[in-house]
Formats: sequence, structure tokens, C-alpha cells
Amino acid sequence: MAERRRALVERRKALGFTQDSFAQDLGVDRSTVARWESGKVDPQDWQRPTLAKVLRVTLIELDSLLYATVTPKPARGEISSAITLEHDDEIEALELARRVSASDVGRETLDRLEMTFHDLATKYPTAAPQELLGQVRKHALYVAKLMEAKKTLAEHRQLLVIGGWFSLLGATLHIDLNQQDAATARLRTAMTLAQHAENSEIQAWCFETDAWRILTDGDYSKAAELSATAQQLAPAGSSIEIQSLAQQGRAFARLGYSTETYAAIDRVQALSAAMGIPNRPEHHFQYDPAKSLAYAATTLAWLGDPAAEAYAREVISRLSPSDDVSKWPRRVASANIDLALSLMATDRLDEACDSAQRAMLSGRVAPSNHWRALEVVKAVEVRRISDARDLREVYEGMRLQIAPSGD
Repeated sequence: MAERRRALVERRKALGFTQDSFAQDLGVDRSTVARWESGKVDPQDWQRPTLAKVLRVTLIELDSLLYATVTPKPARGEISSAITLEHDDEIEALELARRVSASDVGRETLDRLEMTFHDLATKYPTAAPQELLGQVRKHALYVAKLMEAKKTLAEHRQLLVIGGWFSLLGATLHIDLNQQDAATARLRTAMTLAQHAENSEIQAWCFETDAWRILTDGDYSKAAELSATAQQLAPAGSSIEIQSLAQQGRAFARLGYSTETYAAIDRVQALSAAMGIPNRPEHHFQYDPAKSLAYAATTLAWLGDPAAEAYAREVISRLSPSDDVSKWPRRVASANIDLALSLMATDRLDEACDSAQRAMLSGRVAPSNHWRALEVVKAVEVRRISDARDLREVYEGMRLQIAPSGD
């Protein structure tokens, strides 16, 4: 049995489970449990919430059981944790910085964790969600480990904030992958940490992120309410104030509230212009004028306004690094879907099919946005044009490529 799975086995046994009874409670085969405990495979993302529930642990604690080894009782002055992370060069560097500081946590460690979060949030538009999620999990686990260390009140609060950001980014990635249970768990963790740290910015982002998830499920009124709550919590002039207003505008568009939608678009553009271009415009949690163009394209396309075409083309022109669709940021794929919807409204069906197909073949459409591509496919099928079958095949191929594999 792999050393790193000893913690998982001991937790199962401590709860009185055999492999057979454990598998039965989880609804999997005993051989699946055996492979998890041997370290041959990892649980699928969609299995993690149930696994954590049966083991009576949080998702962060579950990662500790899966990716850590049981160690002897630490010596005096060391972190009093029953687990330690498996060998990893990046985490090892953070550990070295912590050990040379005056405290068990230290400013250097916290600053480097903050930098890592910003780096990951900046990679968000172009990185594959599955790959980025693995890095987020690793650092969230390290933050959980540091929670047990001796530290000052200021360090404790900063650690809560850092953990809240990592949990929020993890929730966003789970939503992108349509892993709803895991997204809910991470959003709750992010909100809890933000409340303890009295950080209204992260709390507002939690409501806005949940609004996007609710919107994709079709509950537009609830999405508008959650966006309004986010605006109430958001610091004045902050990125989250603008983002939550943009999200509310999209919900209004789906509801057909044209007056409210146009007002939201105008205010978003005014606020984002006043903010200017941030140091990291690709950062998921930092707003910039280019994002306001992308949101306007989507919002106007949903409202059926022909002006959506110009906005979508502007986003594609600004953000496409080349004709190589594999290098697109996700906003370019979304803009091509917006363009397709706009072209459909003006009966330019061949162009609409081409734009939708380019988006779906790019590999840049997250599973949480598949429903938007499907709207174009269904609209083409209703028109019964010759390209309908080809477009449906492209859509099904895109959907199956990112479907989770069985264990």
C-alpha cells in the first residue's frame, strides 16, 4: 500500500468501516476503494463530496487524507499536525521560507502564498480548469496545514483571507467543470473564512460566483438577487462591484428587462473606464475595460440587440493572439458564441454556424458554458439548415471530450 494513503486507511478504520462496508456507503465497488487506498488512482472530482461526507471531514481535510502521510508526533516548536504534505518542490520552498522566519508562519510565507494565488488567478483565462484545480487544491491544503501553526492575530487573519481566495478560485473552477457539489462546498468554505476575517470583498465574490452558477441553471431572478447582494457587500469602486453589476445585467437580459439591462451595461462601462487597466488584466478577480466589452456582447446577444455583433467582434479582435484557436483565452470562445447568436438574429446562418463551430473546436469552452453553445445548435436545428447535423456533431464531440472518465 502506498505510504501516502495510510491516513485514508486509518480514517476509514477509525470509523469502523471495512473496505466492503465503506464501498457500500459510497456506492462504488470494493475494488475502487482498494485502488484509492493503494494510491493507484484518485477519486474523481464528482466523488469527493460524498467521500468527504462518509469520512466526516471537510473537502480540505479530505485532500489531507489523500495526499499526505502519517508522521510521528512533531518535536517541540514544530507544527502540531498529524499529517505532512507529500514531497513537492513548490511546497518545499514555502516550508523553507517559513522555517527561517521568526514565527511558525511568517510574513515571507504569507506573501509568497498571496503571490501564488495571484499567479493562478491570472492563469485562469487560458489554463485548463482541471490542471489549475490541482494546483489550487495543493495550496489550499498547505493553507489548512498552516492554520494549526502558532501565529500572531494579524498572521491568522491574513491566512484566513488567503484561504478564502484559494477556496473561491477552486469553487469557480468546479463550476466551470460542472462539479456542483464540490463548488458548493468550496463556496461555503470561502464564505466562512471571509466572514471570520471580516473580508467583505471575498464575501461579495462568493455571492457573485453563486449568481453565475444559478444563472446557468436558468433561475434568472435568483441570479439577479444574488448579484444585488454582492453589490451591497462590495467595496465602492472595486472590481467585484463592477463584476456583480455586470452579472446582474446578464440576468436582467435573460428576464427580458431591457431598461434595467441597458442601465447596467452603461454603468459597468462607466465604472470600468474610471478604474482603468489593472496591472494584471488577465486576473480573474480584477476587472478591466476589455471584460466590460465581453460582458456587453453576451448581455446584448441574450437581449436580442443587434449591437451585440460589434461588441463580440471587438472582443475577438482585441484578444485573439493568432488564428490558432488553441491559444485563445476563454473570453474569445465565448465572444464567438455571442457573435453566432447575433448573426442568427439577422439570418446570417452560415456565418453563425462558422463562429459557433470555431468556438466549440477551440477547446476553450468550459463545461459551464456548453449550454450557451447548445442554444446556437438548437437554433440552427430549428431552421433546418444543411449545417445543422455537422454543428450538432461538433457540439457532442466537445461535450464528450471533457466529460469525467469513469473510475
